[in-house]
Amino acid sequence: MKHSLKTGLSFGLTSATITTLGLMVGLYSGTHSKAAVLGGIFTIAVADAFSDALGIHISEESENIHSPREIWESTFSTFFSKFFFALTFAVPLLTLSLPTAITVSVVWGLTLLTVFSVYLAKLQKINPKGVVLEHLIIGIAVIVVSRFIGMGVAKTFG
Repeated sequence: MKHSLKTGLSFGLTSATITTLGLMVGLYSGTHSKAAVLGGIFTIAVADAFSDALGIHISEESENIHSPREIWESTFSTFFSKFFFALTFAVPLLTLSLPTAITVSVVWGLTLLTVFSVYLAKLQKINPKGVVLEHLIIGIAVIVVSRFIGMGVAKTFG
């Protein structure tokens, strides 16, 4: 896989998973509203995908080693992977009750992180256990902190 496409896919998938899970758990904990959580997912899928794509674009430009084509490939692959993976979290919300959808989404997100971490470890020819553990700890930390933030907002302003 080309470096530019790998950059966009790895960043987009990881960012979509972590950001969307954090947002979903935080909104659920603070509102218990399916509409709020679904609206958050759609917002992440569009606004954050554009933001991350621009961030990758500028980062790649700042390295001053990539061709314009490579920069745009990274930009578009970041946008589309972030957009696509963020939207996958809407499927459980559209088909299941809110509490079940949150649980399914957390399992889905941690599975995505695990599978992609194993793939990265194999590319680097290293033991996947450490890579998986590192990435799952970060993902779980975001989920836990977002839950407490949502609960705190609900308690303070709800």
